[in-house]
Amino acid sequence: MKLLNPLIISGREVLPLVEGGKGISVSNGESSGAWAAAGGVGTFSAVNADAHDENGNLLPVAYYGKTRRERHEELVKFSIQGGITQARIAHERSNGLGRIHMNVLWEMGAVEPILHGVLSEVKGLVHGVTCGAGMPFKLAEICVHYGIFYYPIVSSARAFRILWKRAYNRFPEWLGGVVYEDPWLAGGHNGLSNSEDPLVPEDPLPRVIALRAAMRESGLANTPIIMAGGVWNLSEWQDWLDNPDVGPISFQFGTRPLLTQESPISSEWKQKLLTLKEGDIFLNRFSPTGFYSSAVRNDFLDELESRARHQVAYSIAPVGEHSEPFGVGARGRLVYLTHHDKEQAENWVKQGFTEAMRTPDSTLIFVAPAIANEILKDQINCMGCLSACMFSNWAQNEEGTTGKKADPRSYCIQKTLQEISHSGDVNGQLMFAGHQAYRFAKDPYYANGFVPTVKQLIERLQTGQ
Repeated sequence: MKLLNPLIISGREVLPLVEGGKGISVSNGESSGAWAAAGGVGTFSAVNADAHDENGNLLPVAYYGKTRRERHEELVKFSIQGGITQARIAHERSNGLGRIHMNVLWEMGAVEPILHGVLSEVKGLVHGVTCGAGMPFKLAEICVHYGIFYYPIVSSARAFRILWKRAYNRFPEWLGGVVYEDPWLAGGHNGLSNSEDPLVPEDPLPRVIALRAAMRESGLANTPIIMAGGVWNLSEWQDWLDNPDVGPISFQFGTRPLLTQESPISSEWKQKLLTLKEGDIFLNRFSPTGFYSSAVRNDFLDELESRARHQVAYSIAPVGEHSEPFGVGARGRLVYLTHHDKEQAENWVKQGFTEAMRTPDSTLIFVAPAIANEILKDQINCMGCLSACMFSNWAQNEEGTTGKKADPRSYCIQKTLQEISHSGDVNGQLMFAGHQAYRFAKDPYYANGFVPTVKQLIERLQTGQ
């Protein structure tokens, strides 16, 4: 394998190996600090990170506000406290080596006050901020205010050009790098555009070369690109190293750091990773953000697929083929279905899917009573973790709503990610993963259930394997 040359990232020469940030306490101070201590760039997530008390004990997240707005304000306080906590832990664990970055989602609720709240307290502890899931136009302005490098996450050259022209051209010296996150390979939320086919992956190399060309146009020929998504063995990426069309390149690992001793995920989650097969990771569009996302197929996703399958279109008055009356809800309010759809709906009711729930798209989904109760309860308990949520119809505006019906085909992302990150329920909760996660079961490095330390993993990665 070609020599892995160090790069200047966030003001220091480091190994071009970056830990990918994974939200809701999956990438924390322990894992990111260890990654930095091994000479790379560790990334903890400030997306509802865990907070600790003065004795180091985990502070439980409990909401007491009676309204969504009140619970939202509680969530902001928890998030700031958690981000500060994990920054301090990461700094201590790093032993002053490597670099520490913080990851946020632009579409998370109150991202701007959370960034200000954390960054104002972590001077010298955090060296860069990565941010995706949306178009983070204000990211540069916020980071520069605190003297911290910024790293936008994009999935195309077009997205970068828009960010550069509208905002980033005013702060070029603090643009530490650009993260290219491949929309077909990365785990979690993906940046597929409406013009791209989720079922037809594109080769990332031409897309990254196009990104570099856009960066050169902006005077950023020497600014690193960080390749994220689908990176497992660096020996498979040798064509990218010392490639003049690519330029300075670093590689982000989001999936492999999950299976390390410092990784905070449960032992059940780690064991599940060792059993995955190719095809077990499912690109879907159930997320309340509206983005595509990649997750492990399990009971949680099966339930969401079931809702989508048990779905028919309706009209509120007889129109064309929608002429068959059908009673919905406790009061039996009539809607109108086609003859075929009414037969289907009656059959689903006989199977136990007795609750018909309206969606924003003038369709009905049919679910079991327990599922309907859970959906309604979760919608009522919304704490505004997103800037706009399809599931609960919360929005971060004066009205506090998207103006659309809440969508029962989605789910409370805050609830399920908190559950999986703090329990061993890997079947009943959302389990984000990159599309290479099935390789844990095939890679001889993990034979007999071996779980390396972060230091051992980085040493392994430098060999190309």
